[in-house]
Amino acid sequence: MTRSALARLLSPRSLVVIGGREAAEVIRQCERIGFSGEIWPVNPKRAEVAGRKAYASLSDIPGIPDAAFIAVPRDATIEAVATLAKMGAGGAVCYASGFAEVGEEGAALQEKLVASSGDLALLGPNCYGLLNYLDGAALWPDQHGGLAVEKGVAIITQSGNIGLNLTMQARSLPLAYLISAGNKAKGDLGEMIDTLLDDDRVTAIGLHIEGLDDIERFSKAALRALDKGVPLVAIKTGRSEAGAALTMSHTSSLAGSDTLFDALFKRYGIGRAKDVSVFIETLKLVHVHGPLSGNSVSSMSCSGGEAGLVADLASDAGLPTPPLSKEAEAKLFEALGPKVPLANPLDYHTYIWGNLEASTATFSAMLGAGYAINLLILDFPRSDRCDASSWEATLAAFEAAQKATGAKAALLASLPESLPESIGSRMLASGIAPMQGISECMEAIRIAAEIGARRASKRALPLRKATPPSNTIRMLDEPTGKALLAKHGLTIPSSRVVPLTEVADAADSIGYPVVVKAVSDTITHKTEAGAVKLNLKTREAAHEAATSMAHLSDRFLVEAMQTGIVAEMIVGVTRDPLFEPTLTFGSGGILVELLKDTASLLLPASREEIEHAFDGLKLAHLVNGFRGKPRGDRQAGIDAIMAVVAFAEAHRDTLIELDANPVLILEHGAVAVDAMIRLADGNAQ
Repeated sequence: MTRSALARLLSPRSLVVIGGREAAEVIRQCERIGFSGEIWPVNPKRAEVAGRKAYASLSDIPGIPDAAFIAVPRDATIEAVATLAKMGAGGAVCYASGFAEVGEEGAALQEKLVASSGDLALLGPNCYGLLNYLDGAALWPDQHGGLAVEKGVAIITQSGNIGLNLTMQARSLPLAYLISAGNKAKGDLGEMIDTLLDDDRVTAIGLHIEGLDDIERFSKAALRALDKGVPLVAIKTGRSEAGAALTMSHTSSLAGSDTLFDALFKRYGIGRAKDVSVFIETLKLVHVHGPLSGNSVSSMSCSGGEAGLVADLASDAGLPTPPLSKEAEAKLFEALGPKVPLANPLDYHTYIWGNLEASTATFSAMLGAGYAINLLILDFPRSDRCDASSWEATLAAFEAAQKATGAKAALLASLPESLPESIGSRMLASGIAPMQGISECMEAIRIAAEIGARRASKRALPLRKATPPSNTIRMLDEPTGKALLAKHGLTIPSSRVVPLTEVADAADSIGYPVVVKAVSDTITHKTEAGAVKLNLKTREAAHEAATSMAHLSDRFLVEAMQTGIVAEMIVGVTRDPLFEPTLTFGSGGILVELLKDTASLLLPASREEIEHAFDGLKLAHLVNGFRGKPRGDRQAGIDAIMAVVAFAEAHRDTLIELDANPVLILEHGAVAVDAMIRLADGNAQ
């Protein structure tokens, strides 16, 4: 769907509501948040809907609507969509269920729905609709908790109930849009993100993702968001096996590999939140401050217990709390006197409680010390039982300090319920992020800093939409596969492929020790099949080894045994239905599944991305000379990965699976001693 049609749907000046009870509720919700445009109810059985004149059919309404809310059964929904498309309407929310989420019959109806829609933008089917709190449009058949705003965060979710819950949050998160995408019959998140990016009132975009359809479109939209400085924050469901199974049965989405979604988010600077609380707190932080330029944290509280807790939870999140500078120490000593130990996190005690001047000086000293984000820990008493008036001086001092320094600041309540919504709104107006929950806040800071770091780095290329390969798949034997990889720059051992009678002579010519393997295009795991013998030091041993494997093959690979091994690495490529060929590398050998020390990247990947991921592995410590052991050739290891990437890119349309394991990183050089390649129909070169 086009951005112009979707923009009309998201920000309508006129709308038509089709149906009964749900249509009436849409009218009431639009009126509640101040929609000023035309609303035309359509219901052939009623004279009026929600106090407004009802029209018998779409042909009777007095204009062409920008948006429609359709709350009739699925067959009637298809008819209404076709009529709206012919009229030149902007878009429609399809509330009805019973489409692709219920099986083959529903999927066929969904295809019919899309075919009938023409240029119309669609949300759903099987969705709640949308809320536009900027312009007062509520194509939403239920109550909701949001209020009109001038700017704020947009959220796209595939779950109507999660969307409804998010409107009810009392955490001072300003919502600009809430979009329930449902089955995403037409278009995908990429189109929605792009359209929202056209609205400068949107400060950040939150995504609840069950699955993606058009990875190329999504990656381009994510790059645009990164360039524009509008942070994307995502919750991806389906991380566990149970979650993945549920996702496949809910809105018929393919969950895909969670590891690959992690790689997608890191590639394009999309923050990933583990739960709804972190999701909200992260969106709130980036709404106020945008992506952070660093991850250093300062913290102030009038409690040593809170200071210690902040230090621990910041460390858990990988956030540094650097010590105070001499200049900051001097200013704090002047404000607090000799009885307060000076440190970061700072316990400023209660000597200055209620003293506006001293509190302002203290907070200004910390906020002016150059930290990426500055926290004031402050929990408010219960308003129904206590008096919070003495907290005013502390708030006013923090606001004054932030205004004077321009530093990024957050007011943080250790308990989410201990920050009243009225105080949160006041902080937002002052340019201070109102944060709730220490652990959630630390995660939000980490995510905002990661988004900032990705925005400051070189842009990754957009991904390509997946193209299904042929169903006919063949596995190459090891020498054929290794020879192809060698053409793309991968170093392989000296070797010969010979019959049994020539194994001993081949071993003599290569030089001992040697390895002998049975050559087969059906054996995937040679060790388990007894198809490989190592460290053979005589011609008799080589011949005997080949004889023991004669039942597996009549050809044998004889190759030089490698020495000077520092580390074993696996370099693999698999084909994902959504992401196409994807790269995985890390600690290899027979313990690869046990060690689970790997990184996964989407292709194409740059050398810079690969080096950064490599250096984050435990494998890198071995290569760098762990505990006085010899250092390995890091650059040769990276070269080996790049050679596999080059092969994968050259065979992008036919490569199904590639496994180079192990690639031996030596003191000088790196050599692939085994490789398995599976290709779809096509010529390998």
